[in-house]
Amino acid sequence: MAYDSKFKRDDIDALFEAILSLEDEEDCYRFFEDLCTVNEIHAIAQRWQVAKLLAEKKTYSEIEEITKASTATISRINKCLVYGAEGYQRMLARLKDNGKL
Repeated sequence: MAYDSKFKRDDIDALFEAILSLEDEEDCYRFFEDLCTVNEIHAIAQRWQVAKLLAEKKTYSEIEEITKASTATISRINKCLVYGAEGYQRMLARLKDNGKL
């Protein structure tokens, strides 16, 4: 792994190995329904939606109206897009390249 995460640990590696073994959307639903609470899944999905809307240059007020996310959440995600580990950007670019965005 070229990226040196500040969160790197064996148990997190094991989690990510499990996630990387998911083969399709059904696997994702089944695994994440068992792994996370409904609220956790909704929060993660909301963050991803905010990231996509920020990448589309939507305003905070537009994003707040669409997603119901707080301005604090929107700001945090924007900070990650600008100064973070490039995780959002990598996924946004990959989905765009695959025609899924």
